Amino acid sequence: MRLTAEFWVHAYLARLRLADIPAFVVAHGDNTAGAVLIKLNTLNGKATVFQRSFDLMSGERRWAVLAEGEEADVDSSLTRQRSFDTDVWVIEVEDRQGRHLLDEPGLSD
Repeated sequence: MRLTAEFWVHAYLARLRLADIPAFVVAHGDNTAGAVLIKLNTLNGKATVFQRSFDLMSGERRWAVLAEGEEADVDSSLTRQRSFDTDVWVIEVEDRQGRHLLDEPGLSD
């Protein structure tokens, strides 16, 4: 059984709060099955967006970079993504050190 998107988002935001990493929901997607995109804003004009991907060869789920670079360009990419997937969640994480916790146990798999 898979977690709902809403449950995962709330758990992720709680983990970020515990690490004193500011984050907020930019776009509220479908509560049960919406895809989740994580925008990491390093507060220096740069940003990276991560999405969940599935490796068909290994069967592993992992976070992959969807877009990175100048924040304005990354935001344009997110706008395009949301134009054809209205069920997508977008979470913005703000951290000068580039921490997003997606590589930690429970979030990386």
